[in-house]
Amino acid sequence: MKKFLALSRTTHGVLDLATPGFCALLWLGRFPAWQIILLSLFTAFAAYTAIYALNDLVGIAVDKEKFTSGINAGYSVEASAMRYPLAQNVLNYRSGLLWFAVWFALALIGSYFLNPAIDIILITAAILEVTYCLLLKVTYLRTLVSGLVKSGGPLAAVFVVDRNPSPYLLLLIFVWVFFWEIGGQNIPADWNDTEEDKRVNAKTIPIQFGPKKAGLIVMIALGITVMVSLLLPMIFPIKLGWLYLLATAVAGFMLLLRPGYQLYQRGEMRQMAATLFDHASYYPLAQLAIISVFVIFK
Repeated sequence: MKKFLALSRTTHGVLDLATPGFCALLWLGRFPAWQIILLSLFTAFAAYTAIYALNDLVGIAVDKEKFTSGINAGYSVEASAMRYPLAQNVLNYRSGLLWFAVWFALALIGSYFLNPAIDIILITAAILEVTYCLLLKVTYLRTLVSGLVKSGGPLAAVFVVDRNPSPYLLLLIFVWVFFWEIGGQNIPADWNDTEEDKRVNAKTIPIQFGPKKAGLIVMIALGITVMVSLLLPMIFPIKLGWLYLLATAVAGFMLLLRPGYQLYQRGEMRQMAATLFDHASYYPLAQLAIISVFVIFK
């Protein structure tokens, strides 16, 4: 089972569940019925499990080429020695494909019962994930595609609690998740894999622009994330007040801006990218914890 969980990067996937949870709670202003919560958790878990597995299934050939000298250290939230199990030949492709198909089917079924419109979001995310993988040797702009993929879960969560959401408020959530993914997840992940990516002539922002400019792009993306987070209370049904703004700003500084700036200053140290990735992975969980407190005590 460990090799299947490694294929789907389950530790990271579980952390990712906090993002749609936060967005749904922010939008609704209260906890949904427990039946909705359970079905949503299962569906989201199935979706993230499938999409992460899809990444390795599509990229297996390149991954084998990248990691001919072994798998790098990775990040604390993805520190399994079985990272990239397909590339390491500890899991056969057929088994991985079946694992993906089962979880994707379960995600489609769960999405249909929550809101059939979510199936469209899920299928679109899968297509975009395939596109993202295929663009590795084509253009560094594929990082924009990663932002689109990661936005799918939070937007789907809104459709669970509101079948006719405001497009303007949806755009606000989209921008927040989009820039968090680019600055806190995608570029740091590529940064951590720079040596391996060079072996396959990959096109990534750290390779294309070098550490200084890549670090600046990270800081801009994270700065936008934190600024937009201060606008998210517009979505909440009642006024959240200055205490919420303070809490969300502190979370943004500690988990995004501070490690992002450290990466910008010491970009030649690859472990700094892993540090930012780890801190940023906990940012949505921090936001979920903050909004939960305000919902409980409002």
